[in-house]
Amino acid sequence: MPESEVAPLKAHFVLVHGISGGSWCWYKVRCLMENSGYKVSCVDLKACGIDKSDADSVHTFEDYNEPLLNFMSTLPEDEQVILVGHSAGGISVTWATHKFAKKIRLAVYIAATMLKLGFWTDQDIKDGVPDLSEFGDVYDLGFGLGIDKPPTSAIIKKEFQRKISFPMSPLEDSTLASMLSRPGPILALQSARFTESDDVDKVPRVYIKTLQDRVVKPGQQEAMIKRWRPLDVYALDSDHCPNFSNPFLLFGLLIKAAASVEYSS
Repeated sequence: MPESEVAPLKAHFVLVHGISGGSWCWYKVRCLMENSGYKVSCVDLKACGIDKSDADSVHTFEDYNEPLLNFMSTLPEDEQVILVGHSAGGISVTWATHKFAKKIRLAVYIAATMLKLGFWTDQDIKDGVPDLSEFGDVYDLGFGLGIDKPPTSAIIKKEFQRKISFPMSPLEDSTLASMLSRPGPILALQSARFTESDDVDKVPRVYIKTLQDRVVKPGQQEAMIKRWRPLDVYALDSDHCPNFSNPFLLFGLLIKAAASVEYSS
């Protein structure tokens, strides 16, 4: 094939899970992407997935995000990725846009916390932190610093997980999630605060709303979109986890999002 006719490289997607999740959360989407010729990388954040760390020992956002830091740092200088975050993974995506703007062609938020500077104000917490109080006492908490200190980890109790996170997902996926979910280092997540950066707005962003979400509720998603307007907004008739409940449409939207910006390898 003549040089002028060489096909352009397909996008490299980097997928970041939410709290209590791991790389395993993306198994359906990853399969669809790789079968279509896309390069896909999934990152296990600290104390998540197969990472051996204990969530109660992870106290800072920098520590929690270390695996993503290592991954982004080792990318070739001339490579740009499509960075995708689900739920609390959106905080890690935003952190990466502050640190590695030149390596990110597009940031995609799926039912995700999208706050430009992290958690500084009461409004940030109202918009970006799930409020599950309507469901009752739903969390099992860990107190790695002592019972008299703020909790260091949290996980939704198994009896609530399907009702809250996966009501529209196949039963086998919610069963898988109940087996693989781990406590998330909430103290570390709550410490996510970023310094204003000129580079952060240079990274185009797309938000994918989940219209039947019981975790990051539609009103919260709309509030974050209004405060920090992305390049585009898509919507899925989905629960909080379209990677399980609507993977084919989610895959289509991710490819559409990638096509909305000119990809450079």
